[in-house]
Amino acid sequence: MTKEIDNYSAFAEINLSNARSENESYEDYRKRLKQNKDILKLYNTIGRDNFKEMFPNGVEEALKVTQEEVGEAK
Repeated sequence: MTKEIDNYSAFAEINLSNARSENESYEDYRKRLKQNKDILKLYNTIGRDNFKEMFPNGVEEALKVTQEEVGEAK
């Protein structure tokens, strides 16, 4: 029996660091921290399997789509 390998990474390309980057404004830093807190809270609440079902391509893809939609609404 072979074991199936799951290469799903929900947080690929997401900066989960609490440290502020050199080129990051304070407003962007605070916004990123709140966003990370909300993402991790959802992940811990619903679990990995449900999170994978909600975000099959990872969180980064969902954030990009949302940002594009917000940009079009303006």
